[in-house]
Amino acid sequence: MKKFVVELLEKRGYEVDDLGTNSTDSVDYPDYGHVVAERIASGQNQRAVLICGTGIGMSITANRHQGVRAALCNDLYSARMSRLHNDANVLVIGGRVIGPAVAEEIVMTWLTTDFEGGRHARRLEKIDTAHVENVVKKVVTHYLDKHHEVDSKAVEKMIHDAVNQILNNKKEDNNK
Repeated sequence: MKKFVVELLEKRGYEVDDLGTNSTDSVDYPDYGHVVAERIASGQNQRAVLICGTGIGMSITANRHQGVRAALCNDLYSARMSRLHNDANVLVIGGRVIGPAVAEEIVMTWLTTDFEGGRHARRLEKIDTAHVENVVKKVVTHYLDKHHEVDSKAVEKMIHDAVNQILNNKKEDNNK
């Protein structure tokens, strides 16, 4: 399936950076999923396609990275909606789930569908907010483990204020 998708994209004029695997030997798919997701998260690549047997493991792996919106799409409707409403930047397909004809339709639909924005942008921001809050909570929890006498309400307010500051800075950066 990977070979088919790579040839399809190249034939349509897309630049393909094939990050492997290049054999039929069993591999640990997270190794590949993390590399691709890190490239998306860092801005090195804008979009990517990941393929594994069912697509489930790759989508779970890729979605562990901030800013990655990996969508498992084994049908045309999901491919279209993942772009239109979720601004998915990683398409994941199951190579053992769909055949080449369906894969072609999914990949091309996903690549040619634009993000609708509007209410959907607000919803994506809420997803990013939840991620930032989780990261801040982990940092604060680590701090609290070292300091036993801390006012939990004050810490909760600190987390809330930090998340709001991060989001406000992000909005300002986006408006520049």
